[in-house]
Amino acid sequence: MTIAKLSDQEIGAMSDEERRALIRRLQPPPERVLPRPEVVRAHRRVRLALMVGGCLGLIPWMVYLGFSLPAEYHARNWSLAWIGFDIVLVLMMATTAYLGWKRRVVLLLPAFGTGMLLLVDAWFDIVTADASDVWISLGTALIGEIPLAVLQITGAIMLLRFLILAHPLHDPDVSPFRTRLPF
Repeated sequence: MTIAKLSDQEIGAMSDEERRALIRRLQPPPERVLPRPEVVRAHRRVRLALMVGGCLGLIPWMVYLGFSLPAEYHARNWSLAWIGFDIVLVLMMATTAYLGWKRRVVLLLPAFGTGMLLLVDAWFDIVTADASDVWISLGTALIGEIPLAVLQITGAIMLLRFLILAHPLHDPDVSPFRTRLPF
């Protein structure tokens, strides 16, 4: 086996497509880095079935709830539910902060999750508020929760977009948001 050596000048003179072709040749074989195809197929099948089934099952359930739920309901463990939710929110925010401080790529997962939790928090604060408290809930949602949620979600999306665009095998003719999964 002979090893060809390329100088920095030769690499610099290559076109983007030539560089991508070289990178493809230097990559480890797919069987070393990708999960086994039968595992991928099983996971994909299960995930898709659960998501489609969940969507189809929730539609009639929401219609049923729309007709059957009372307009008011006094809940048990109300404070435990809210405090538990806020604990999860604090843990997600702390995880996001820590991973951001450590500059870890996996940050995009808790950042996106934190943003979604903040939107859920704003929603439930507003829709469950008494008439006397609704303006406070709206204010905290508009000034705090929603802007922070947008910041977290858009930050996670920007990081994901960067990771896709920075990948040496990314086809520049394909939008990062249309890039297919590698498996």
